[in-house]
Amino acid sequence: MAKYPVVVYGASGYTGMLTMDWLIDQNIPFTAVARDARRTQEMMAQRVVRLESATYEIIEAEHTVEALTHAFKGAKVVCNTVGPFVKFGLTTVEAALKAGCHHLDTTGEQEYMRKVREQFGDLYAQAGLVVSPSLSYMYTYAEIAAELALEHPGIDALETSTLCRGPRGGAAGVTVGSTASIFELLRSEQCYLWEKKLVAHPVGTSFNIASPDFLTPVFALPWGGTSLPVYFENDPRVRSCVSCVGFYDNNVMQMVHSIGQKWESEYKFLPPEQQDAVIQQMVQSTTPTMPPRERTTIVRMVDTAIGRGQLSSVRATVHGTTAYIATGALQTAAAIKLIDGDTNKVGFVSGSKAFGHRYLLGFLEERGLARATVTQL
Repeated sequence: MAKYPVVVYGASGYTGMLTMDWLIDQNIPFTAVARDARRTQEMMAQRVVRLESATYEIIEAEHTVEALTHAFKGAKVVCNTVGPFVKFGLTTVEAALKAGCHHLDTTGEQEYMRKVREQFGDLYAQAGLVVSPSLSYMYTYAEIAAELALEHPGIDALETSTLCRGPRGGAAGVTVGSTASIFELLRSEQCYLWEKKLVAHPVGTSFNIASPDFLTPVFALPWGGTSLPVYFENDPRVRSCVSCVGFYDNNVMQMVHSIGQKWESEYKFLPPEQQDAVIQQMVQSTTPTMPPRERTTIVRMVDTAIGRGQLSSVRATVHGTTAYIATGALQTAAAIKLIDGDTNKVGFVSGSKAFGHRYLLGFLEERGLARATVTQL
């Protein structure tokens, strides 16, 4: 049973430890939950900043609804970083609900998000609790940009791009957990929003983003569709939403695209256990170890939303730095609101709708993690 208001589940992982960094920075006591308490303590001692000044505990728990419910009880908020979420996420969502906790996570896996909405959205709303997937850099920055665009009257169509640079120009620096989630997207339907309905992208869909922030176009992919089409599906302001993700290194993105094509031709119809083995081999070969802590001079991002109406258009851009560090900040910003009982909506809801996109943007801007600009086109 948790003694403190925030639970970090997946505490020995890269994103979990960065979330703890920010909780310590904001003087918020937390309970770290993981399968191996000893390993978690060792990893935290190596990687969590200012751990000596933290108020925390570590609870060891198996990944079952019963064990996690017991571990979460007593807390108010669960920050879940254990993925791939399409495989492990629903167990944690159910446990958080049974423990009476709000649930935050970091993924935009559409299949998982739609299951959360269908199976748990009403139950969380009835309990007065928030269940908010995809509260992380990869999705929230683009959502903030989209919300800034929607502040302009008449905007009802959105196109968003999330463009990132890692330590060697491309995707290097992606964590083991993120890599596993990326490859899990290969066997899931990837949807965009068109005329208020989710529509599957054709197999092999790609984009060439001609952003004014770069000299040459950036090759981008649907990236599972991202969370935005799901969150805007029932938003009366929005008729369509198409989102994509790209890394500055086009060679890296072309390689990811080719893996997707190979999946369609060679692996798509294999039994699930054989697909699991293929994905595990991909993860091990591309991301064998935990990456180093991000550097602000290297890891930079540009997220853009172009909003269109019948006779107008607007471009909202959020420049950012250190994607995973920003994810920890977003988790903490949301936890602060939830500890205080301050949320705009309950049930299945995005971070921007639950806490306000201006609040999240301000939290990031004040800490040097983001800067937003809006231009009427």
